[in-house]
Amino acid sequence: MAERVLVIGSGGREHALAWKLAQSPHVKHVFVAPGNAGTADNGKISNSAVLVSNHTIVTQFCKDHNIGLVLVGPEALLAAGIVDDLRAAGVRCFGPSARAAQLASNSSSSKAFLDRHGIATARWKAFSNPQEACRFIISTDFPARVVRARGPAARKEVTIAASKEEACRAVQEIMQDRMFGEMIVIEELLQGEELSCSCFTDGVTVASMPPAQPHKRLLDGDQGPTTAGMGAYCPVPQVPEALLEQIRGAILQHVVDSMRQEGAAYVGVLQTGLMLTKEGVKILNFKCQFGDPQCQVILPLLKNDFYEVIQATIDGKLCSSMPAWSENRTAVCVVMASPGYPGDCDKGMEVTGLLQAKELGLQVFHGGTALKDGRVVTSGGRVLSVTAVKQDLMEALGEANRGVATIHFQGATFRRDIGHRGLRLLQQPLALMYKDRHVGAVTRDALSHLPPTSAVRGTRAGSRSEGGGFAAFFDLKASGYDDPILVSQTKGLGPKLQVAQVCKRHDTIGQDLVALCVNDLLAQGAEPLFFLSHLACGKFDAEVMETIKEGIAEACRSAGCAFLGGEVTEVAAPCPSGHCDLAGFAVGAVERGQRLLGLQRAEEGDVLLGLGSPGIPGRGFGVVRKILLASSLHCSSPAPGSRGDTTLGDVLLTPGKMFSPALLPVLRSGHVKGFAPTAEGLLGGISRVLPEHVSAVLDALSWKIPEIFCWLYKEGNLSAEEMAQTFPCGIGAVLVVQKDLAQHVLQDIQRQQEAWLIGKVVAPCHTAGSHIEVENLAEALQLSSPQQLLNDTTAESQPQPRKRKVKVAVLVSGTGTTLPALISSAREPGSCAQLVLVISNKSGVEELRSAARAGIPTRVIDHKLYGSRSEFDSTIDRVLEEFSVELICLSGFMRVLSSPFLRKWKGKILNASPSLFPHIKDGNAHQEPLESGFKVSGCTVHFVLEEPGARAVIHREPVRPRPGDTEAALAERLREAELSAFPLGLQLVASGAVRLGAHGAPCWRRESQRLSPQEEQGHGSSSAAAPQPPEHGGLWAGP
Repeated sequence: MAERVLVIGSGGREHALAWKLAQSPHVKHVFVAPGNAGTADNGKISNSAVLVSNHTIVTQFCKDHNIGLVLVGPEALLAAGIVDDLRAAGVRCFGPSARAAQLASNSSSSKAFLDRHGIATARWKAFSNPQEACRFIISTDFPARVVRARGPAARKEVTIAASKEEACRAVQEIMQDRMFGEMIVIEELLQGEELSCSCFTDGVTVASMPPAQPHKRLLDGDQGPTTAGMGAYCPVPQVPEALLEQIRGAILQHVVDSMRQEGAAYVGVLQTGLMLTKEGVKILNFKCQFGDPQCQVILPLLKNDFYEVIQATIDGKLCSSMPAWSENRTAVCVVMASPGYPGDCDKGMEVTGLLQAKELGLQVFHGGTALKDGRVVTSGGRVLSVTAVKQDLMEALGEANRGVATIHFQGATFRRDIGHRGLRLLQQPLALMYKDRHVGAVTRDALSHLPPTSAVRGTRAGSRSEGGGFAAFFDLKASGYDDPILVSQTKGLGPKLQVAQVCKRHDTIGQDLVALCVNDLLAQGAEPLFFLSHLACGKFDAEVMETIKEGIAEACRSAGCAFLGGEVTEVAAPCPSGHCDLAGFAVGAVERGQRLLGLQRAEEGDVLLGLGSPGIPGRGFGVVRKILLASSLHCSSPAPGSRGDTTLGDVLLTPGKMFSPALLPVLRSGHVKGFAPTAEGLLGGISRVLPEHVSAVLDALSWKIPEIFCWLYKEGNLSAEEMAQTFPCGIGAVLVVQKDLAQHVLQDIQRQQEAWLIGKVVAPCHTAGSHIEVENLAEALQLSSPQQLLNDTTAESQPQPRKRKVKVAVLVSGTGTTLPALISSAREPGSCAQLVLVISNKSGVEELRSAARAGIPTRVIDHKLYGSRSEFDSTIDRVLEEFSVELICLSGFMRVLSSPFLRKWKGKILNASPSLFPHIKDGNAHQEPLESGFKVSGCTVHFVLEEPGARAVIHREPVRPRPGDTEAALAERLREAELSAFPLGLQLVASGAVRLGAHGAPCWRRESQRLSPQEEQGHGSSSAAAPQPPEHGGLWAGP
């Protein structure tokens, strides 16, 4: 179902957002408000004149135009609470709340936040008095030359002064004229290399984007006034993986975790401006949306469907839908600005050459442009962002500058040196620059300072360590190679190391790191030669270091490679105490003719062999960490399925299987077409050995799935597809072999370890590209579940496969109480229902806010706007069809549904009435039992029929009056009964345990072996405690 999307803003960033969204098949149309000339009637994109500063008007626009998603660009609107207001009105919106957006909108607040949580930033102080501010500037022993002001609508002004005297003049101008508000922040001017690092986050998981480098000064050579950005390039070359992992964990993840701890969960895009100083990485500033022009170089490199990433972020499922980025591609953006920018600018100048730039294959994002008499004219400071995406930085720079040369408008201002700093980094890698400047860090060669007898651990022929530190030699001829190709691999452990820190167990971490690197070398048919490691930590712990070192050394011995040593860096900031990041680097070799070329060789009819591994790779720990946060179990709890002798932490930290050197003879036998580890998930691993012209089918019942994956499946309420995407599910690596050789290869492998024939290569499906289908995965996860195995000993029936969830809509009017219970029930593991829509005939009701908080789409269909009941019902029906709804629940829906609607949805509408049919009239179940002397009251869940009758009952929940009961007390217990009964009734229908038969009677599935509603109450159908449904002409929903 394609949706309409609204992007709020008018700059180059908003044009880029709309451009990327329009590429999604899930998006029917993108409105941009107010937009610019580039977003006016451009394919699926058009402008809207809706008044974005009025949140009520925006909300009504979304309702009137059936907007399914809103993206907010300007930070002023985020700070003003537009996301909060839209979500409260039931409009799905992407971006942080007003409180979370203070990270960017309030400089003093964000600085105080960083200080509270020990995250490194420039020294600073806030002032409301200009004289005090100037005294501070002059008296400090550091360059206090950055002046940040904040004013109305979250407008910010940043002045970077050349001297302390100039900084004082800026303070006087700002505060005396009150140009930007009452409060200013004076900051230390940091020196170093500047990076822009951004991420998607759902409030728990952080998904990093490639680092970008913006150019803030107006003129070449970083001269002229500071601007919002005159260009950018992405990714920044030569940034070491260890540094990126440190930024992700110690900064981005730390900020997100700290926001959540303070009760302001951050959901959306978070951008940090960072400076690599001699003391370490420090935060310059935040943005609560993509930066401009960073957005214009980051989004072109995103490989995923942008719309799907946004939805996963809003739904809190980012950990199972991590974005992927184009490799070996670089994006460069050059901004063209109006004369006078960043001050007052002339407007109305015609822009020409746009078509020629497009013909060059460039993407031109509009900012300050407008349409006038069919011509594109300037209307603001930064007019255009010319973006080129090419194989390398040099080529992209050349293409972007060619595009700028073809576009003309009077007085155009632009830089000709965008990306030149990146070219310098190619000559002097950032890794070396950063290490030279990191004077404040304590660098130790702890892992390489070993006793003389083991200077090189896990030694092999050809390796010699000389000179200390990392210095070592490797003689390839001594290792027996004639014409070798060297293969290198580097990996980090990411969130798995954080879990190890919590569990205080580090003995398996080194094994895991070596296995990750060595297995990837094997994918090329390469034998591992030597290994090095790097550990960055907040505080040096000799015992922990020694434990990790021993684990690495032991794993290297098992792999048959040399451990040359490692570096440990104690980082004073921004790493919090106890935080660690561990990365490994391995080098292997393969004779020139023995490389594996699986992508070119796999073909239809080949067989897939799976190698067993109980471990969970580091990549999957983003999901594990989120599940642990919500689980009642902790790392020290007994492991699921164990007898108490193993903890959950022990099982989670089980290292992955290392397949060298036992597998090398098999790989080099010529019988194996391809080999791929599954550290990126089962589907990701298999996709590495499949060319686009074929697909694969796996049978999950053909291999043994370790119990920990079954627990994650149940505890995280994950789908089978999410499991296959995120986890290896017991398969550590996959081999592609010819069918007639499969048994021979399998027997060779099984002499060394567990292995199975798990699937086959088949013809491609009708869609483009390869496709991987894992059959019976849900059933296999349930069959292997410890709880299910326990249940099997007492139940006669066999466990049923986990079913596809039934899509449910809830109709409300503002008087019901059961919607939160339905939402909560649908989120429980094992629920067969998925709430996909809430419809109300009244705006502003609490149910809409509840649905919005749960991330459920909402629609307001006001019955007063329709001339007849059938017209109103037809509109509801159309919306239900749009969301592919299969079941409907009525929760306080106070409208009479028409006969045609009831006939169409017969057996698909459920209601819970606050009475036991038929003696007690709806709505009086708390009063009549006390007045009439009835011994039982309660509520009934039933199918809604055109002519309601006794046979429509699904479930009854009796409530017996107690001596001395008041109406209020009985009413409260009846409400609790409704909250219990309605979710149960929905589960019974969604699971297929009960359905409406041809004659209006419930039909129960025999194999469910469930008691009928009457037997469930312990009496026959004639009992007065189980009376019949009411008979009345119209339908009025109760709870």
